[in-house]
Order: sequence, then C-alpha cells, then structure tokens
Amino acid sequence: IKPIEKGLDVKITGGIHGGCLRIQAGVKTNIHKVEDLRGKRIAVSTLGSPPMIFASRVLAAHGMDPQKDVTWVIYPADVTQVVLANGQADAVADSEPIGSLLLNSHSVRTVCDQMIDAPYKDEFCCVVVVSGKLVRSNPKIAAKLTRALMRGSKWVGANPRAAAAIEVNKRYVSKADVDLNAAVLTKLRYEPRVGTCRSGVENQCVELKEAGILDRSTDPHALAARAWQSLDGVTDDWIIHVPVARIAGAGPVPLGPDGLGALAASHPACCNKCCFGD
Repeated sequence: IKPIEKGLDVKITGGIHGGCLRIQAGVKTNIHKVEDLRGKRIAVSTLGSPPMIFASRVLAAHGMDPQKDVTWVIYPADVTQVVLANGQADAVADSEPIGSLLLNSHSVRTVCDQMIDAPYKDEFCCVVVVSGKLVRSNPKIAAKLTRALMRGSKWVGANPRAAAAIEVNKRYVSKADVDLNAAVLTKLRYEPRVGTCRSGVENQCVELKEAGILDRSTDPHALAARAWQSLDGVTDDWIIHVPVARIAGAGPVPLGPDGLGALAASHPACCNKCCFGD
C-alpha cells in the first residue's frame, strides 16, 4: 500500500491466503495483551516489513503511536528465539513459519494473531498484484493470471502435502523438508477470495493512515480505490465454484498443539530460516 501511495504502478486483483502475521511476546515478560506493549522493544527482521506494518496497525488500533510508544529493534528471524531469551527484545512481530516455530518451542506467547483475531482474521496477508501497465494494455491477460494464481491457492489448500513436495523437489524453498513444509502450509488459510480482499485493502488503508504510515495528505479511501482493480471473470462466485482435484494422501496434515515443534526439532537444518525462501 505504501509504495502504491508513492506512485508504484501496480494493482491488487485478488486474495491468495491469510494467516501469516503475528505479534508475540517473550514468555519471560509481563506482556499478555496489546496494551502491555507500550514502552517495550519489538524485534522485526527489517524496517517496513509486513510483520512490522501489521504490528503498527494493531498498536494504533489500541491507542498507541507506533513511532513513539514502542522501540523497534532489528534482528534476523533465525536468531529471534535467542534474542527473546537473552532479554534483548520483549516481543517480536513475525510471519509464518517463524511464529509457529517460536510458539511450539515455548519461547513466546501470542499477543495478536492474524489468523484468529478480529478484525484481521478475514484479511489476506498475500495477494495477487499485477502491473498497472498490463491491466491497461491487456486486461484479459491480467484476469487470466489472477485466476491462475487464485486457482493455485485453492489447490494448495486442498493438497498442502503435494504442494510441499513440489516446493522441495523443485527447490523453490531452501533447506526445506516435505513434512515440515506441509505442516506449515496446513496452518495457513488458503481460501482465495475477491470481496473480502477488496474490503481488507480499504480497511488497511484506513488503519495505515491512523498509524501514521501513510502521508497526512493521503485520502485512504481514494488510495484503496486506486490500489484495487476489478477484472472480468474474477469474482467470489467463480472461485467458490472452481473445482480442484484432491490428491489421495496429499491433504492437510493433522498435527496436535506440539506437532509442528516436534517436526522442527527433528529437522534442525530446515529451520534456521523461513521455509518459504532464503
């Protein structure tokens, strides 16, 4: 949203999946709710990252100024557990699979979870973004690309183990294991939609303005309208009725509360970095 505000020529055209983002506090701290974060140090991997933007929105919604009422500290995701244990940060804003790995290692307690906490649980953390030039010059191709990605998302939701096997076998992710990656994919919400994605963009623009991330002069509703592009044939009715093949044995991974942590412990080489990339 911020780059679009600054003139980046792209359009959001559909939602891919939700549930990536969390704010978590170290178990040694007295942080149990969002309001307890005031005056605390929140670790992020990079300034301006999606977890930091999400945390900023949450803080602003609870009456805090993300620029003044917390201190952002920068640490690579793979050292977050040590940083929290050593008291170098009080909390962390992270994304999957880091959030689940920290939770299952009993290093953190969750303060806000995009997967389950309103109003964020219906949002999309990952969306289809199409070149504005392509939308203007060939909207039919833009629509085909969007439909292909949304169909792919629905297929992943039905077949996370098969998707994990493709990722690992094709080396689309680094140092990953099929079982571990399938477990992570199972935890995310692969239910692509159009309407809730568009309303989420509108809500996020409003909250980004309230958090001081957008410029004071920016009209958040006008920005949301500029960021979104409706395309022919890309609708909720279409994606809901798109059939997807269900591969035997490739469905969601049934894991108990400690299941992902046990998988991570059995594959330590896989978990030094996010399973979705370098």
